[in-house]
Amino acid sequence: NRIYNATNIDPTFAKERRVTCPRTGGNTNLAPFDPTPARFDTAYFKNLVKERGLLTSDQALFSGGSTDKLVETYSKNPDAFWVDFGKSMIKMGNIKPLTGNQGQIRVNCRKVN
Repeated sequence: NRIYNATNIDPTFAKERRVTCPRTGGNTNLAPFDPTPARFDTAYFKNLVKERGLLTSDQALFSGGSTDKLVETYSKNPDAFWVDFGKSMIKMGNIKPLTGNQGQIRVNCRKVN
């Protein structure tokens, strides 16, 4: 619905996406999440600043909220992104998941089995 109803979307981008994603049909069509899928870069953040986020949840990161400043920083300063990304990967690598009977895989992620 974003490409048809949203007001915080670049009009040219919306028009391009409507060709790929018509209101009816087109369920097997693909739209790129990122214009540079073969490179690990900050194009994703640059697109958000230009109101070219593909999903509503993407564009929500740059829509007048608490994450705007971070998105803008990453769009202008790739080095800041690389540093923060590296720290995040280390932090995630240190997560110790529960195993065996210490934890559970939820049937419904919103409630304990």
